[in-house]
Parts: sequence; C-alpha cells; structure tokens
Amino acid sequence: MTVDVLRRPALADRRARVAVAVLFFTNGALFANLLPRYPQIKADLGIGNAAYGLAVAAFPAGAIAAGLAAGILVRRFGSARVAVGGTLLTGVGILAAGLADSVAVFAGALFLAGAMDAFTDVAQNAHGLRVQRRYGRSVINSFHAVWSIGAVTGGSMAAAAIALGVSRGPHLLFSAAVFAVAACVALRYCLPGPETDAGPAGETDTEDGATSPAPVTATGPRTGWVLAALVLIATAGTLVEDAGMSWATLYLSDSLHATAALAASGYVALVGAQFVGRIVGDRLVDRFGQRGVARSGALIAAVGMGLALAVPTVPGTVLGFAAAGFGVATLVPAAMHEADELPGLKPGSGLTLVSWLMRLGFLLSPPVVGLVADATSLRVGLLVVPLAGLLVLVCGGVLRPRRP
Repeated sequence: MTVDVLRRPALADRRARVAVAVLFFTNGALFANLLPRYPQIKADLGIGNAAYGLAVAAFPAGAIAAGLAAGILVRRFGSARVAVGGTLLTGVGILAAGLADSVAVFAGALFLAGAMDAFTDVAQNAHGLRVQRRYGRSVINSFHAVWSIGAVTGGSMAAAAIALGVSRGPHLLFSAAVFAVAACVALRYCLPGPETDAGPAGETDTEDGATSPAPVTATGPRTGWVLAALVLIATAGTLVEDAGMSWATLYLSDSLHATAALAASGYVALVGAQFVGRIVGDRLVDRFGQRGVARSGALIAAVGMGLALAVPTVPGTVLGFAAAGFGVATLVPAAMHEADELPGLKPGSGLTLVSWLMRLGFLLSPPVVGLVADATSLRVGLLVVPLAGLLVLVCGGVLRPRRP
C-alpha cells in the first residue's frame, strides 16, 4: 500500500473520516445493546449453560461462514454500501434474537447477525484504509477506538433500559432504528468512486490510481510458524473479548447475584478499558515495541482476571474484566500488522488469514466455557481469560521488539 504526499486533508476527506467513525460506532453499539439481555433470554428460553454457549456461538459461526465473501461484495458494490447494508441487516438479526421464542430462532437470528457483522467489519475497515491513504498518515486505530466507545454506549443503553423496565422488543427496535439512520446518513459522506484497495487478483494500488500485480512468493516453514503464532495471539484477544460479551453479565448476575443493571457493568468495564488501551496503544508500541506491550498487557489480563476469579466479589470482578480489556487492547491490531508484513506471502494474505481464523476464538469459546461451566462452575469456565494471557506470554516472541 502506498500513501499520498503529506498534505492537509480536504473537506471531503475529513467528512469521510467522520462518516467511517460513525460506522464503527454503530457497529460497536448495535451488538452491545443485546449482550446485557442474555441472562433474561437464557432464563426465558429455559436452557442450561452448555445449550446457551452453543446458541451464542452461532454469531461467530455466521461470521466465519460469510467472512470470505465480504471481499467479493466490497469489490462489486463498494465498501461504504456494504458496510451500511451490513449494519441494517445486523440490526434486524439482533432484534430477531431479542424476540426469539425458541433456541433455534435465537441461534438462527444470531447466525444472521454474525454474517452481516462480518460484512460490515471488512467493509468499514476497507473504507477506513481508503480514508487513511487520503490522509497520508495512520488513522485506522482511531476508528477501532471509536468502536469501543460505541460498544460502551450500547452496553450502557441496555443497562439503562433494564433499569427502567423497558422490555427487549421496544429497546432493541429503538436501537436498530437509531443506528440504521446514523449509518444511512454517514453513507452520504463516505468517499465516492471505486475501491482503491487490493484488487481481485491480489493487485496493489499505485500513487496514480493504476494497479500493478502483487508479487507471488513461496511460503517458508518459518513464515508458517510465525503466522500460526500470530493467529494464536489474535485468537487470545478474541477469547477475552468473548468472555466479556457472552459471560460477564451472566457470571455477575447468576454467580455473584448482582442486580441486572449492575451485571451489565462487567462488559462495559471490559470494553471501556479496551478503548483506553487502544487510545494509548500507539504511543506505547512506539516506545516499547509490539512484543513488550503485548506481553505486559497479557500479564495484566492474566493477573487481573485471575485475582478476580480467586476472590470473587462484584467490584473485584468488574475490575478484573477491566484489566482484561486493557491488557488485550493491542493484541489483534499487533497480530494483523505483523501478519500483513510477513515475508513470503502475497500482500494482504497474512492479514486476511489472521482476520478470518481469529474468529474461531469467538466460535469455540462459548460452547467450551459453557460445557466447563455445566460440569463445574462458570467461575472455572472463565479461567479461559487468564489462560489466554499466558498464551500470549508464550507466543509474544514473534512480535517486533523495541526499536534500538
């Protein structure tokens, strides 16, 4: 990828940056409005932890099933349109999941929402990279920080709706409608014209807008091992995120007997701390290197959540989820960045593989934690968080050290 000569961004570019930020915000907020409702849905459906874990795994399953098709849609319809269309259909899926009267409908709605979320995720990142090229400097991390703000906002909206006694239907319908309007307005200010990212044949764009074939090279054994380690690092980050999304509210409400509104604070704390970690992450990486930041964050996540599970209290658990969110904030961006620059791969191939395979963490984590919780307790199942931190400590050596 090349960048334009540094210049002051034009008004259209600045508007496009705000528009992409809105898309990231809505993407984070939509699903977060559903998460605090999970305990109510589980209770209404009368299912155990194992069945619940399998049902919520439908969301990442949908994302994995549809993820590889996102690039085709982006090339055909444009990243902005795919991002907005995916947002609208994600809202429909989330509303259907909230109103589901059976496990099958609940899982099917989450599968749809996950598939559409995968389209939105790829498309909004693709458009964000278009904006980044127009700026001539890195702005992509700021979009991911805005996603975290959206997730905190969505979780807070749900907590408020629960506290006020608003039922799931009106709450989720309002959420879907508000963020659908925001996404449609944002579409007007996105960058026009064709995509300038990698073409269908693995081409890369040049400064004058033409394309040149990407070099094709063989993958060596070491590159394969490094790529595998990067997938594990990214997956560790997704395991921690899923623990917050799928289990934090349930653990606080059922195991620690927190009120429904207070139980939502576990996920909000995780995503809020993750936002802080992403805001300061770039400066920390510049100073200490990807390896040092990733391993330090992994230690914070492992120790923080480990202590919260060892001494279970509501405040301590909320702080534990916050430590976990802060600790894993830079893991997925670090793994993607390193994968994108691996020797022996076509440009973009490493990034695509890591992005797709890390979703397995979201797919496998809910049923595994659910099975462990049914066999022992949810407290034991949540040991996946400190274990993910230990995994990063082991694999973090493949990341770049501090620059001399």
